[in-house]
This record gives sequence, C-alpha cells and structure tokens, in this order.
Amino acid sequence: MSSHVLILGGTAEARALATALCARPGVRVTTSLAGRVARPGAVDGDVRVGGFGGAEGLAEWLRREGVTALVDATHPFAESITANAARAAARTGVPAVVLRRPGWRPGPGDRWHPVPSLDAAAELLPRVGRRVFLTTGRLGLAAFAHLAALHFVVRSVDPPEPPLPPDTHLLLARGPFTVAGETALLREHRVDVLVTKDSGGAATAAKLTAARDLKVPVVVVERPPLPEGVAAVLDVAGVLERLGLGGS
Repeated sequence: MSSHVLILGGTAEARALATALCARPGVRVTTSLAGRVARPGAVDGDVRVGGFGGAEGLAEWLRREGVTALVDATHPFAESITANAARAAARTGVPAVVLRRPGWRPGPGDRWHPVPSLDAAAELLPRVGRRVFLTTGRLGLAAFAHLAALHFVVRSVDPPEPPLPPDTHLLLARGPFTVAGETALLREHRVDVLVTKDSGGAATAAKLTAARDLKVPVVVVERPPLPEGVAAVLDVAGVLERLGLGGS
C-alpha cells in the first residue's frame, strides 16, 4: 500500500528523514521548505517552497495531495508552523509526528543564563557583557537594535534585514563549525558574552565548548513549548518507528 509523507523541513534531521523514507518502497516523500534560506541543502524526494496559508491552507493541501502522514521537522523555534501543523493534523485526521533533536544541557564549567525570549536576552545583555557574539539567526534581530552601547558580532547564513544594532560586525557562514574555529573567533573579536537559541544538535554546538573553555558567559534562549497534547520524537529512527516503517 502506497503512502505519502509530508515533511515540514529546513533542518538536517528533515533531510536525513527524507533520505530514509525515499529508501522505503511505495513511499512518496514531499519536503516543504519555508524559503527563508537562499541556498538550502539538497533534499531527496519532492520539494515545495513557501507557506500553505495557515492551518486551514495546510489542511487543504493534506487532503488534496492524499497525505497519509505529516512530520513536523522544522526548527525548534518555528513556533507558529508547529502550531499550524498540529491544528491541520487534528482537522484532517492525518497522523502527525514532531521530530525535534534534543536540546543542549549545561555541563561543568558552563556559565549559562537561560531566558525565555529574545527580548529577555536583550534586557539581560548589558548586565553580562559588552562585546556580544549573537548567533540567533537573521530573524528577530530587531530585539537588540536599541542596544547602541554594545558591540555585536552577528552570524547568520543569509544577510539579515534591518533594524540591526548600530555597532554590528556581520559574519555570513553556515555550520558545522569547529571548536578551534569558534575559539579563534571569540578571541579575535574579544567576545565577552555569547547569545544563542537552544537549537540543539552538533552542527553549531562548538561555540558552547569554546565559550566554556574561555569562560565566556552564554545567554541561552529557551525553546518555546510544544502545543498541548503534542510530544516530540528525538531522532529519525523514532519517526520511522512511529510511522510503521522501522527496520531495514
């Protein structure tokens, strides 16, 4: 019996899942990308780019395309997409799975300051440091635009849109990053505080090790909660098991 799996993608886990599903006979795979990154990585199976028009638009697409399973493998901070996916699945009866890599956890020697939002991070920053390595992505930088007394090193995959903090040095780069490279960056720019979202995963975790080694404090924006009644699966194997496609 054939099936059609829609993956809401944009993460390394989404690409790995698409590859695993495409290897299963009788499975059609479509990955939907938001289109916020100019040069996304290659994805196996069909790819669509752009939004659906909210929960109702996604529900209509699920019906029209005969989707038999929905996997939300978006970024842990894609809060509105996750909410729309949950509502669309409930309206259509399509089984849904959320794939979320585990978050980071502080270890011995870490100097973490957890905060609930970007606004809270901006409020805390002047009390923690003056030279900021900001790695929260190109969206949401307006939360820091009023901090004229601080120097920012901002890293993102694509150029961010204004407003930005007035004293900003922009770095365009895509992970994975190494501990040696991150350590050199922190030293070169004399960074005395790192700001990051709790994205999890290994691709961008090296900055946390570098910060620990250099005793640089880290302001960590915590993940938003999942919608009520929604639980996350932590890896591709878990998703395949939930979809009844586990094993070789």
